Amino acid sequence: MNDIVHNRQQSWRAALRKRINAKDRTNILRVEVQEADKDERIKYQRLEVSSNISKEQAVQEAQRCLDCANPTCIQGCPVNVNIPGFIKKIENNQITEAACVIKNNNLLPAICGRVCPQEKQCEAQCFYEQKLNKPAVAIGKLERFAADYAREKGCVSLQEQAPTNGIKVAVIGSGPSGLACAGDLVVKGYDVTVYEALHEIGGVLKYGIPEFRLPNAIVDAEINEMKQLGVKFVTNFIVGKTQSFEDLKELGFKAFYVASGAGLPRLMDIPGENLNGVLSSNEYLTRINLMEADKEDTDTPVLHGKNVVVIGGGNTAMDSVRTAKRLGAERAIVMYRRSKEEMPARLEEVHHAEEEGIEFMTLSNPLEYLADEKGNVSQIRVQRMQLGEPDVSGRRRPIAIEGDEFILDASVVVVAVGVSPNPLVPSVLKEMNVTQWGTIVVDETSMQASLPEVFAGGDIVRGGATVILAMGDGRRAAEGIDNYLRSKN
Repeated sequence: MNDIVHNRQQSWRAALRKRINAKDRTNILRVEVQEADKDERIKYQRLEVSSNISKEQAVQEAQRCLDCANPTCIQGCPVNVNIPGFIKKIENNQITEAACVIKNNNLLPAICGRVCPQEKQCEAQCFYEQKLNKPAVAIGKLERFAADYAREKGCVSLQEQAPTNGIKVAVIGSGPSGLACAGDLVVKGYDVTVYEALHEIGGVLKYGIPEFRLPNAIVDAEINEMKQLGVKFVTNFIVGKTQSFEDLKELGFKAFYVASGAGLPRLMDIPGENLNGVLSSNEYLTRINLMEADKEDTDTPVLHGKNVVVIGGGNTAMDSVRTAKRLGAERAIVMYRRSKEEMPARLEEVHHAEEEGIEFMTLSNPLEYLADEKGNVSQIRVQRMQLGEPDVSGRRRPIAIEGDEFILDASVVVVAVGVSPNPLVPSVLKEMNVTQWGTIVVDETSMQASLPEVFAGGDIVRGGATVILAMGDGRRAAEGIDNYLRSKN
């Protein structure tokens, strides 16, 4: 009886594929994602903006995939997910199987489906974009759909694991890079412990990304799957302070992956930065996302302001200014020294910000923060800019227009112009090679540092990167650690 049912299903799928091919997949329109009403969502810090697509939408979107002989989309994925493989599973209505295909390379698909810049990575390499001048297959939306569907159905797609080898590896930092490395190592049979300095697991996924983009419940769910794989987590533990590397070696750890991130705020070194009301984006977002400083009964309140100005043009700036809007700012402004076209933020985030009433003050740069009689920031002296020739980043260089300045009212200023690497691990491993910027020097293939038992990746190496690039580092490091430990035995 089961064979009969199976044969009927196979026949149905073959017939469906034939009909789809006859219809011409390239004429199917890309799926449109429903979003929370712009006037309603700005009232809630924890209301996710983008909804998931339906099963019917997912299957239809999957039908657009041309199953290319040379799937360049995979080349655009830093963790090498089998993109056509999981999409074809969705097309054939095998949703939980699709999630399993993704998790062979990416243990955090519900997270990546929400926050990864697919438009600059896998989708940018899609045949539709490259050759047909049409919108790419919505790879990120399909990834999120498959992950959410499997989780909601209670299907935990754990990977097949190698037998436990008893070799202990420590991962320092529970952000995306540390999680990716830990997941791959435990699947290879290692005894993995992740040490996190904060009281919550997830690193930047928890403290740096607002819940209207990435709900904490999603992060927790995917971390719980890693716990089921056998990854151990220790919070409130600072490696190098709580215990030294030598202490951990005495406990039996044979290798270390440093994924401590870039949590050191970077300011602009201009007058008035020490005034009350001038905050780094790190402090602002951490206190709200991780410490719930936006709630009335919090022990760690954050400043609310009528006029909030965020300095910067990246995703963190968008997160900060959209958070300020949700905290009640009447005027929430992004100030950026280049034009909007040069902004490094995702187009989707810029679009959402515009919908929510965020003002964009481009070709403008702060020169000084001015105080009121109580010592609080009240105004910004601003320099108007113009664009010159491209710099090393490929974007046109901002140049000050001499004598063209103005004063802008501001009750809160959030500085989101970048971050610097966490200096703790390099400071306690003084013999390890680091760059002049404080990043750890590694072999780009194995992610091995100058100390042979130490590997590193993510922001502590890159100085600032996307979630998926950090995860790619973690996966390469897991392979490097495995090769290193095998060579020792």
